[in-house]
Amino acid sequence: MIKYLDLQKINASFEPELSDALLRVSHSGWYLYGEATARFEQEFAAYCGTVHCVSTGNGLDALTLIFLAYRELGVMDAGDEIIVPANTYIATVLSILRAGLKPVLCEPAFETCNMDITYAESLITPRTRAILPVHLYGRLADMQGIYDLATRYGLKIIEDAAQAHGAIWNKGLPGKGSPALRAGNLSDAAAFSFYPAKNLGALGDGGAITTHDAELATTARSIANYGSTEKYVHLYQGINSRLDELQAAVLSIKLSRLDKDNARRREIAQSYKENIDWQRLGLQSTVHTDHINEANVFHIFPVFSPRRNELQRYLTQCGISTQIHYPIPPHRQEALKKEYGMQQLPITERIHNEELSLPISPLLTNEETEHIINRINAFI
Repeated sequence: MIKYLDLQKINASFEPELSDALLRVSHSGWYLYGEATARFEQEFAAYCGTVHCVSTGNGLDALTLIFLAYRELGVMDAGDEIIVPANTYIATVLSILRAGLKPVLCEPAFETCNMDITYAESLITPRTRAILPVHLYGRLADMQGIYDLATRYGLKIIEDAAQAHGAIWNKGLPGKGSPALRAGNLSDAAAFSFYPAKNLGALGDGGAITTHDAELATTARSIANYGSTEKYVHLYQGINSRLDELQAAVLSIKLSRLDKDNARRREIAQSYKENIDWQRLGLQSTVHTDHINEANVFHIFPVFSPRRNELQRYLTQCGISTQIHYPIPPHRQEALKKEYGMQQLPITERIHNEELSLPISPLLTNEETEHIINRINAFI
């Protein structure tokens, strides 16, 4: 069986450094807000090109804390609207709701599976406060279009970069300096997840906020620590969301290889795109060969087919594990059905009905990649 993602194999490839780092933390006697966390925050901020990095317990908390901080700073108020892609993972929507704000679901463009800018503009009202692009599957959203839209209407931009660690926007954005900008530095604030299966994954949960806004960073960090900046003194009704020292140490080690691993993901994507018999099989892709560049880190390689379930069963029989990201869109989930279940979002529903994710681990061999391609091409 070719696993969809062999985490055990990936983590083993970082040995013995990984185990050595865990032992150092274990023997240090300091497990929260210590040297390892401070070091990783500095490293990740520098990597993304931002001034600040605030580590958190997970990616959902990272997004939620941005919204909570904006509320405390008076930038947003209860019931304000945030435009968010309808085809994202439910955590993106939950972060808005947890902060007492209102998600406004925006259809994507099928060609990219990212936010449709024209559709997004039609959703703007006097209560709209921010646009929340999601770099879905590891492909950067149209940040120039989003920037122009946000500028026209005076809106904040908040990135959900949970799937886009290391992706690079090479076209520049006003006021951002260098034209080569990484995910996390394309907005007012960004949220990352370090869930183990991410391109930069911990050995458990973890997350981070990146931003140039010192006031936002300080406020978010305080809210994440029970609303406190000084022990036993609480400015806000905070939560507990902290990255522990063990996870921070792991992430520092893995960060050093992230660009290399992302480059390998792009090589595999290139092979898929060039060698799968797309037309004969009736498969579609959001990936064009001439667009396989640093703006996509291929957290996921999606293919789309009305026969998705049949194709998945066939590949399983061939010893190839695949996944579906995601079988049920947020507005069809029981948790959101009351508020959003009546919405008609045909592009979103098509994506969720047809998407199948192929293996794209950075440790996938050329032989394994060729075998996957041959088996797909033999599908009748």
